[in-house]
Amino acid sequence: MTRTRTTRLRRPLLTGSTAVAAMAVTAGLVAATAEPAKAATGPKLSLIAATTSLTLTSWKEDPGVYLDLGTYLTAEGRPLELKVTRKSYKDPVTVTQTVYEGGKAKAKTLPKGTVKDFSGLPGFAEITVTDKAGKKVLNRTEDFCPNNASGRVRPDAPATSKYPESCPTNPFTLGSVWGVEQGWAANTYAGSYTEPVALAAGTYTAKVGVAKKYRDLFGIANKPATVKVTVVERSYEDDQGAAGSAASRSATAGEHTGHEAAHQAPAAHAGHGPGHAPTPAQAAAPVTSGAGASYNVGHGPLRAAPPALPWALKKQQAARSAPVGDKGGQTDGSRKAPALQPLAERPAGKASVPDVPKPDLRSLPAYGIVVTDGEEDIPGKDYLAFSANVWNAGPAQLVVDGFRSPGKAKMDAYQYFYDAKGKQVGYAPTGTMEWDPRPGHVHWHFTDFASYRLLKADKKEAVRSGKEAFCLANTDAIDYTVKNANWHPFNTDLSTACGEENSISVREVLDVGSGDTYSQDLPGQSFDITDVPNGTYYIQVLANPEKRLKETNLDNNSALRKIVLGGKPDARTVTVPAHDLVNAN
Repeated sequence: MTRTRTTRLRRPLLTGSTAVAAMAVTAGLVAATAEPAKAATGPKLSLIAATTSLTLTSWKEDPGVYLDLGTYLTAEGRPLELKVTRKSYKDPVTVTQTVYEGGKAKAKTLPKGTVKDFSGLPGFAEITVTDKAGKKVLNRTEDFCPNNASGRVRPDAPATSKYPESCPTNPFTLGSVWGVEQGWAANTYAGSYTEPVALAAGTYTAKVGVAKKYRDLFGIANKPATVKVTVVERSYEDDQGAAGSAASRSATAGEHTGHEAAHQAPAAHAGHGPGHAPTPAQAAAPVTSGAGASYNVGHGPLRAAPPALPWALKKQQAARSAPVGDKGGQTDGSRKAPALQPLAERPAGKASVPDVPKPDLRSLPAYGIVVTDGEEDIPGKDYLAFSANVWNAGPAQLVVDGFRSPGKAKMDAYQYFYDAKGKQVGYAPTGTMEWDPRPGHVHWHFTDFASYRLLKADKKEAVRSGKEAFCLANTDAIDYTVKNANWHPFNTDLSTACGEENSISVREVLDVGSGDTYSQDLPGQSFDITDVPNGTYYIQVLANPEKRLKETNLDNNSALRKIVLGGKPDARTVTVPAHDLVNAN
């Protein structure tokens, strides 16, 4: 597609064997009767409704209602567990279900085309709404992400759900695990980022069912849930005034305010990449940072916000010529990584790199690629902005701690290593951390985690981005099927990851299976292409460019994304061809 200028430990499956008829041939050529094969079994799934009636609010200032009708899929006997993968970007997304045969888990391959991506089961719920006179006024389907852990349906169910908290929508996701824990319920509502529907004030009957292909696939009874719906029209100023409108809407618009608060993942990533969802009230507020993030409502799939553009490039040009040691040079994100300097040992004990599992950092191809002119006070400039993700394929998490000497501007950074039981067994110096005060950041960055380059058609470097410092956070679930993947990473947003200006030390972690996205709206996520000729180029995302971090494999750190630059000055265009089967700009 062409773009013109525009102003975030699994138990391995056990392979079971199908009973095979054994033929016993006697002298009289009499065949013995084969024992029947035991059928593989899955969970008992049911569609239920939490209530038989509810009220939805349509606001005069923003008419329409979200059809959160309180319908849930429950699992009993066994959990519903689906493994969604693709071998490469040249292969389609496939899905297997964990079923059980003789008490052992095995993988059952579901039909081709069951899923099209990693965001959930498409067209799972079928919704019909009729008015008081019995006239059908709405007929729609909604996708279903099982990973929402809405709550238990019986007191003896497991205390927590082991499954992830959302379904990923990063276009370059490689593997995901979806599930409804046994004794738990998962809301079938696709989330408040679905389009609202226009229903006038009045009473309606909504019928929610499961599409036939999923009933047949999972053995779900054909028992649609029926809910009486009353739509009321209100104004933001009715009760709380304009200042309270967003909170009022969140509490009365039929959106989740109970289980969402109890089970929701952390708030949206405030400084980079896709995080988890804001509340509907937060979503209604002006976006001041992280504008390119994807959001999750805590119970449905992540939904990507519209692509944002660089908005904090103001200091880049002046700072590019600043010495590395001064404030402009060390915080603007535009300088090249300095050479590795010897570091004095800070933690007690002797630094060492033990022979234990290490992380494996890999880059995803760039996406969210647009042309922009940056800030209004940089006329005549053309920038190529993009989102980038570096993820950890494991089998060990990446742990980097920064230690600050009193009064020093930088921290000394160390990588830590752990044995199979999680015991810390070593550490080694690995660079520095620096404070970044720019809007959209305002936290400590680990230097030289990744590097961006714009390569010519012959793969020679044309432009190098100054971006080389990152705060590590688990913003995207890239492949939760890899060994030791953590389905519940802790630091999914900057509030848990990157420290304050007065911090004495900082710990930054990239868990197995997760990646860290920096979206195209942030400082440093762009190339200055003002003087770059039109033609074919590649955006290179390079993890661990100085090879300071210890990894299991240093040969898979680079990812390329082909682009074609066109247009003319102040009207540049970028065409982004599909990357194998992934057609996302």
